[in-house]
Amino acid sequence: MPSQSTVSAVRETLKGQVIETPSWGYGNSGTRFKVFAQAGVPRDPFEKLDDAAKVQEFTGVAPRVSLHIPWDKAEDYAALGAHAAKRGLELGAINSNTFQDDAYRLGSVTHPDAGVRRKAVAHLLECVDIMDATGSRDLKLWFADGTNYPGQDDIVARQERLADALAEVYARLGDGQRLLLEYKFFEPAFYTTDVPDWGTAFRHCLKLGPKAQVVVDTGHHAPGTNIEFIVATLLHEGRLGAFDFNSRFYADDDLMVGAADPFQLFRIMHEVIRNGGMDAERNVNFMLDQCHNIEQKIPAVIRSVMNVQEATAKALLVDTEALRDAQLAGDVLAANAVLMDAYNTDVRPLLAEVRTGMGLAPDPVAAYHASGWQRHIEAARVGGEQAGWGA
Repeated sequence: MPSQSTVSAVRETLKGQVIETPSWGYGNSGTRFKVFAQAGVPRDPFEKLDDAAKVQEFTGVAPRVSLHIPWDKAEDYAALGAHAAKRGLELGAINSNTFQDDAYRLGSVTHPDAGVRRKAVAHLLECVDIMDATGSRDLKLWFADGTNYPGQDDIVARQERLADALAEVYARLGDGQRLLLEYKFFEPAFYTTDVPDWGTAFRHCLKLGPKAQVVVDTGHHAPGTNIEFIVATLLHEGRLGAFDFNSRFYADDDLMVGAADPFQLFRIMHEVIRNGGMDAERNVNFMLDQCHNIEQKIPAVIRSVMNVQEATAKALLVDTEALRDAQLAGDVLAANAVLMDAYNTDVRPLLAEVRTGMGLAPDPVAAYHASGWQRHIEAARVGGEQAGWGA
């Protein structure tokens, strides 16, 4: 059993945890075949913030919201920021979109046509302008760029075009702003992807400078990939900027984090904690990236936040001294048992105590359903075009 001092330290860490939720997690979303509309989903970014505020109200650890441009375009970003502040929120990462325009059929920043590349870079620079207006720290970049057929384009030339585009955007960043580069090993390009793995993203970030860091999307890996190794390595090199937390069974499924493999989430959080990723000066952004296709939006986001909290709590309970002793002694079974003991701990009572101590209900999902907010938005948000997937 962990000591009382250990449990107290765990409580304090959990109280200070910050999980950033995605604006697109609150709107309509879908598969490649169908977008499933739901009653009561937000019709604009202001209503998305209203829903995010409910997640914060019942969890206490989700005060930041990522925006996606142009899905969350606003005429007055100062007004959007003021609306967030009024709801007890702040605007987080600005996510660019260079994958939904016909011009990007053959790529965006790596397109062989200089005019298309210029269009894509202009959008990225616009996102930095939005960062200036909202006070956002992070510009998150994911590119759908790649090729479908051998010989379609020059692989090295595409890397050079990518480097040129990133360098121009990096030079535009202000003090305290970061460029976060995300990777994905396939889709929608199937022969080559221009940022297919953490090594490619890491290499580009090293060339850019210290304000460029890597995003690890937990759904963007081939089956069997040891994600915690990637996390540990990037933390050791000081280049882990953020997570996009979600779950996968087959590919980029974007399911609720911890739904498919909660043990993997625990292992990732163990490496985060072991390598200082929870330290404030590291500035690791713990973001969710999910598309809730068949489940209710807000309860699904709340559940993901809770799953991250549970994995974090279990990782914080690892007996690090016993683990180190077993590792140094070469005692394989003892070392594994230390991790399994922490993972098998039921931390739900501990988290209920933490929430109660923060003035929150011990069960955030039950509290949300009891609040009547779902019934309110379903009745109030009638008419207008729902803002969600592809909006």
